[in-house]
Amino acid sequence: MRKFSGASTAIVVAIALYFTLVWGYDALRVLTSANYGLDEVWRSEYVFIVGRMFGLDPVGLLKLAAFFGAVKLVVAGACAWHIVDRFRAMIRGTANADVLEGALIIIVAIGILSAGLAARSGNGEIMREYAIQLVLACLATALCIAERSKMYSVSATDTQEAPEHEAGAYSGPAIHP
Repeated sequence: MRKFSGASTAIVVAIALYFTLVWGYDALRVLTSANYGLDEVWRSEYVFIVGRMFGLDPVGLLKLAAFFGAVKLVVAGACAWHIVDRFRAMIRGTANADVLEGALIIIVAIGILSAGLAARSGNGEIMREYAIQLVLACLATALCIAERSKMYSVSATDTQEAPEHEAGAYSGPAIHP
């Protein structure tokens, strides 16, 4: 089980590095562009669709594109922070994956929106890119959940607690019995 833990940690760090580089580059490209990345019609199609849903004018579309660029920059920063936290955990103990899990949820939400709109428009290259990102984010989320589950099961077997009816409230996580 120790080898699986090391391999899963390496996979999670590699996926976090991927999203740090890819989403960080994309965010910087969008935020440094004169029109916030709206010149690439296929990559910014989700901005146009969301803008149409909210009835935004051209200035509103620019603000929405800047917002999505800022979200991508924050997600890239959260992934970079997790990489630093993993390396710090080699010295101190376990890493906290809560920040990464939050970033992965945002990645999955934007990935579903973007992949769906790319599929609707028939652009296979962009759809493939977002589908790969979606699969990687789901894999990293599953590995983080498995790691957290293993951590809870190890801590539950290490402590000798009184049965639930004697101790009062159950002190473990609400999901696991």
